[in-house]
Amino acid sequence: MSPWFPSSPCTTARCVDVPMRAAGPLRRALRALAAVLVVLAGVLVARLTWGTARRRVTALWSRALLRALGVRVEVRQGFAFFAGAAGAAASGAPGPEAPEPEARLVVANHISWLDPLVVAATMPCRLVAKREVGSWPVVRGLAGGAGALPIARDSLHGLPGAVASIADVLRSGESVAAFPEGTTWCGRGSGTFKPAVFQAALDAGARVTPVALVYRESSGPRTTAPAYVGDDTLVASLLRVIAVRRLVVEVTVLPPVTASSRRELADLAEAAVASATGRLPALRPALAASA
Repeated sequence: MSPWFPSSPCTTARCVDVPMRAAGPLRRALRALAAVLVVLAGVLVARLTWGTARRRVTALWSRALLRALGVRVEVRQGFAFFAGAAGAAASGAPGPEAPEPEARLVVANHISWLDPLVVAATMPCRLVAKREVGSWPVVRGLAGGAGALPIARDSLHGLPGAVASIADVLRSGESVAAFPEGTTWCGRGSGTFKPAVFQAALDAGARVTPVALVYRESSGPRTTAPAYVGDDTLVASLLRVIAVRRLVVEVTVLPPVTASSRRELADLAEAAVASATGRLPALRPALAASA
């Protein structure tokens, strides 16, 4: 197994929650219909936009699809420290996006197929996606229209070229979002941030912004219902998402991390995200040095 394509111990049978409050049949049907209409509109619009406009349109489309699915996004600025869990520095209604004048590498924990939509909805960026997406009907057109950067995660030979492509995009002034765990986790646990993608930030001189994602039912407890893990199918996961009466995803944008090596960057970004989610990793050397 490639280090770019790690495995997760999470499975649907062991990890995925049943919604505490379920949406009614009519609401589920309306959400499914609205999502189909938004996806079809996205396929059309993806053919008509490019450049900076493409990133803005992708953000608007992502927000529309999340709303159609009944997912509410709450964005907040956070802080992180490595000796314990951190809370949000500020909260409230989410803004339309988090404007940033500089290109940045955005890195987040990975729980669901919703995660790329959530990140794209909150900050204009290009997403790193597995190359297999290019073979999926409909999704292929959406990913291409959004300017997704394909990665062959099961091939180490392709990594240098992929890293170089991401660095080129960062140098051009566009932000890039990636999920360095390399696979999804249910949210109760988390994986190790792989260092490869952080080399692109070092090569381009771009800052690294960690982002923590947490899913909840309304303002209540965390839920793993949106998780996309194990042998789960996209259809089964989609049906779980629209079945939650009120699904909220908290997006905590953390302060940038800096380091002189990609491994240090990965460790610090992982610790920042873990401190905001309450899932603290083992204290590795790079973290101990900064504590």
